[in-house]
Amino acid sequence: MTSFNNARPVHVVIPARYGSTRLPGKPLVDLDGEPMIVRVHARVSRALPDTDIVVAIDDSRIAEALAARGIRFAMTDAGHESGTDRAAEVARAFGWRDTDAVLNVQGDEPLVPTALLRAFAGFCSAAPDLGVATVACPLGEAALLDEPGIVKLVVDGRGRALYFSRAAIPFCRDGRPAQTSGSSGGGFLRHVGLYGYANAALQSLAAAAPCELEQLERLEQLRALWLGMPIDVMQWPDAPPAGIDTPDDVARVVSLLKRQIHDATEPY
Repeated sequence: MTSFNNARPVHVVIPARYGSTRLPGKPLVDLDGEPMIVRVHARVSRALPDTDIVVAIDDSRIAEALAARGIRFAMTDAGHESGTDRAAEVARAFGWRDTDAVLNVQGDEPLVPTALLRAFAGFCSAAPDLGVATVACPLGEAALLDEPGIVKLVVDGRGRALYFSRAAIPFCRDGRPAQTSGSSGGGFLRHVGLYGYANAALQSLAAAAPCELEQLERLEQLRALWLGMPIDVMQWPDAPPAGIDTPDDVARVVSLLKRQIHDATEPY
C-alpha cells in the first residue's frame, strides 16, 4: 500500500482471465521467455515498487506461474464478466477501506509505460473527491475518429468525462478540422484503459446491473456515468503501446521487448 504525500492509500489490482476467444490462455502467453502476466506485474512493480499489488486470477494454471515467481495473487470467481468485478472482489477480500484508491491495470498491457502508471497513481491518490478516474490522450490521426476499436471521449471544463463512444465525438457540424489535436484541432481525445476508483465507488459499480448505454456501446465505463458517478480524466501526452489480443500482437510486443533489452532502455 502506497500513499503519495500523505494522501489516500493506493492499491493495484491486475485482472487476468484465462479464457480468451482470440487468444486462449492469454495471461500465460510467452513473451520472450516470461508469461505475459509476469511481464505486466514486473512493469507495475517497477513503476510502483512500494505499492500493494495483487493479480486477480480465475485459473490454477495462472496461479502456478505466479506462485513459482513469488507474485501475490488472489483466486476470484470464474464467472465474473469484467476486470472491474474481479478487482471489486479482491478489494472486499482484503478489507480495503472505502476511501482507498484501487487501480485496475489490465493484464494484457505488458508495455504500459511506467511513467504513466506513476502519474496516474499520484493523480488518484491526490484527488480530493475520488470516485472514478481514467486517462485520455490526444487522438492522433484523424482517421481514428472513425475506428470503432478506438474509444473517444469528451470532457467538461473541470476535466471530467461527459461521454465515451466508439463513434466520432464530438461531431463537427461544419466539417472536421485538418488536425485532431491542439488549440486549432478541437482537442479530440482517445481513451486509455487505465482505471482508478475509490473502493466505495468500485463496489457500487460492481453491484449495479449493466445499463443500456454500456450494452449498446460495449463500454463498461458508461455504467458509472449512467449512475451519476463523476469520472475524473487525467490527460497524458501520448498513446501507450497497444495491448495483446491476437497472435500478431504477441509478435509485435516481443519485438518491442527485445528492442528495449538491446537498448537497455524503456522507451515506452
